[in-house]
Formats: sequence, C-alpha cells, structure tokens
Amino acid sequence: LHVAILASILALIIYWLIRDRYRVRNLNGKHVFITGCDTGLGNSLAKWLDKKGFCVIAACTTEKGSQELRSCSSLSLKTVNLNLADSNSIARAVEFVTEQTAGKGLFGLVTNAEGTAPVGPTDWLRVEDFHSVLDVSLLGLIEITLKFLPLLKKAEGRIVNLINAKGLMAFVGGGYSLSKWGMEAFSDTLRIEMQHFGVKVSIVEHGFFKEEVVNSGIIEKYLFKLWNRLTPEIRDSYGEKYFFE
Repeated sequence: LHVAILASILALIIYWLIRDRYRVRNLNGKHVFITGCDTGLGNSLAKWLDKKGFCVIAACTTEKGSQELRSCSSLSLKTVNLNLADSNSIARAVEFVTEQTAGKGLFGLVTNAEGTAPVGPTDWLRVEDFHSVLDVSLLGLIEITLKFLPLLKKAEGRIVNLINAKGLMAFVGGGYSLSKWGMEAFSDTLRIEMQHFGVKVSIVEHGFFKEEVVNSGIIEKYLFKLWNRLTPEIRDSYGEKYFFE
C-alpha cells in the first residue's frame, strides 16, 4: 500500500513538472482579449502579452486609457472601450473582437475588473451600493464571458479570471467580496462544463499590487457620505462614538 501511495505521488510530481514546462508556441495570430486595461494588472498584462507576440485586444473604460496603452505598444495591439455595466457596450466589444479574429476564434479571455466598491456596515448600505460593484465585477464579467464562449470554443481557447485574494476575506459589508466569491463559483462550474469543448478555465488569485493600494482618505470620505445619509434611527443605534472611533 505504501509503495502504491509513493508511486502515485511520484507520478503526480512528474505530471506537474511536465505540465509546467509546457509553453504555447506559434503565438502569431492568437488573439487574447483582456478587460480592465486602463491601469494596474490588466494594463501590465496587455503590454507583456503584446511583447510576447500575441494579438492583444485590450478593453479600457476610457479613451485616455486606450490612447496611453496604444502609445507604448506595438501596432498589432488593438483597444476597445468597454463598460461592463452596459449590455450594449459589451455587445459592441464582442462584435469588434469577432471582426478582429476573422473566423479564427478567440485564443484567450482574461477578465479583470474591480468596479466601484463602497464599504461599510451592511445596514448603512442601499441595494444600489451593491449594484455599483456587482453589475461590473460579477454580472458584467459573466455576461461578456457568455458572449465570448462561441469564439473560445472555436479556438479551443482558455479563460483566465483574475481575482483579488483580498476580496475572498469577508470582513466588511458591501458587494466587493460577493463579486469575488461569485466569480470563483462561476469559474469552477464553467471549468467542468467547458472540458467537453477543450476550453480551459483558470482562476488566478493575486495579491496586492502597488497600483491597487487604496487611499484611506477615499474610504473615510465614503464612510462620511454613508453616515450623513443614514436615518436618525440607524445613526442613533450606532452612536457617534462608533463612527468616530
């Protein structure tokens, strides 16, 4: 029995070593679509994949972000403006990618979106505060993934969902952690279903990046906004000591 267990562990180690040595070849003509490319991780990834030779299509939320990214990338990198909270904007982005791939399908989809993340005690929040992050960082990412599935299946591509690990710690009210846990569940389900089509689905749980350090002044400002709009009953139930300490 011990020999069988050791043999299984050895086989698994060998499999991992072989798998980790695998590299994608013939990068020319392979299209990768990345969301959230104005700044931060999405921006850095778009530049890196562009240098590697992929045909990168980078989605930015602003025209300024698109222009800055194109100015420091190769001519093969394309950008498209995308608002993940707007189904029409998603449809336009999918149409653009379909034209760019010209029947080849989509080799890679990388989703990366933080959205607006109001934080505070749950009963200080309204449902629209949850929508402000869930509509982008969960429902928007799910919608664009669903729209791209035909192209991904055609190319037997892969989906990589970038999830900030800090969102997996539910220590504050709001939609931020809900969106991250929701993307984890969506990815796990989709991974099983897409095996039949040769499409790989991965999750990358990344940590903090310098660009993502949240200014404490912004958080404090938003908490003041929440506090000031509370009903007298809720405010009195907490008391000013709770807020200011």
